Amino acid sequence: MDWNSSIKGFKAYLLLEKSLSKHSIEAYLRDVGKLLEFILLHKIDLAPDLLTKQHLTDFVYFLHDLGLEPKSQARMISGVKAFYKYLIIEDIISVDPSELLESPKLKRELPDVLSYEEIDHLLTSIDLSLDHSQRNRAIIETLYACGLRVTELVTLKLSNYFPNEGFVKVIGKNNKERLVPIGDSAIKHINLYLTTERCTLPLIHKDSADILFLNRRGKGLTRVMIFTLIKKYVAEAGIRKNISPHTFRHSFATHLVEGGADLRAVQEMLGHESILTTEIYTHLDRKYLLDTMTKYHPLNAKKG
Repeated sequence: MDWNSSIKGFKAYLLLEKSLSKHSIEAYLRDVGKLLEFILLHKIDLAPDLLTKQHLTDFVYFLHDLGLEPKSQARMISGVKAFYKYLIIEDIISVDPSELLESPKLKRELPDVLSYEEIDHLLTSIDLSLDHSQRNRAIIETLYACGLRVTELVTLKLSNYFPNEGFVKVIGKNNKERLVPIGDSAIKHINLYLTTERCTLPLIHKDSADILFLNRRGKGLTRVMIFTLIKKYVAEAGIRKNISPHTFRHSFATHLVEGGADLRAVQEMLGHESILTTEIYTHLDRKYLLDTMTKYHPLNAKKG
């Protein structure tokens, strides 16, 4: 099977079988295109189904020699692996030469997190007598209670809020739905927002009628608005950390793992496709344990 036919089939597979976005499909095709560039440059006159593990290993060295960042190399190798997985599924090949291909080791940056005490201080420092403050308190409560991405928060539907059952239905990446538990404190403040602020809006735009959190003009909030209000309240609370809406998602996951939550359950609530993405929080957990031991173990305490 030649390269053009293989890439065309791979594109159809990503679109029809995997239901990926246009952006994701283009990224995968660029990765395979880089492999084809390597093949042409080195005059390797072989179709994709005839390449060996050694050819692909040489391709990895080629990426390294280009001076690409390890993260970019890893992404391209992941795209090539997906391409060969497609060839396996379509019975074009019987052995996957990319199976044992190794990606460069990536240094994973651990995100900033807020302690529970910092989150509690931030929430209780919000002056609820000011305009939209009940909505803003409910927003921050929801970010932390459910571990939502900011896009998931601003698109959260009123019809997907189930306070009696204690859940919200979230529309995540690639339009995948998931049910996420929501705690009593978030429910309390969402209900206060609904009964004291949202119901008093003079007009609700018809396209935003089912959006939970609205601005004063009755339209959905933007991502930028969420970033702005978070920065405002963090500054007012005197918290000196680089905080964004995503910090509450990291804090949600970290506090669950520190409390002993099952990693698969955390993965489900965060909407991660791969458990590998969720595993970063085990590293955070280890740091928490190490810091705790260093601070409280009597032998370490004596050093101070």
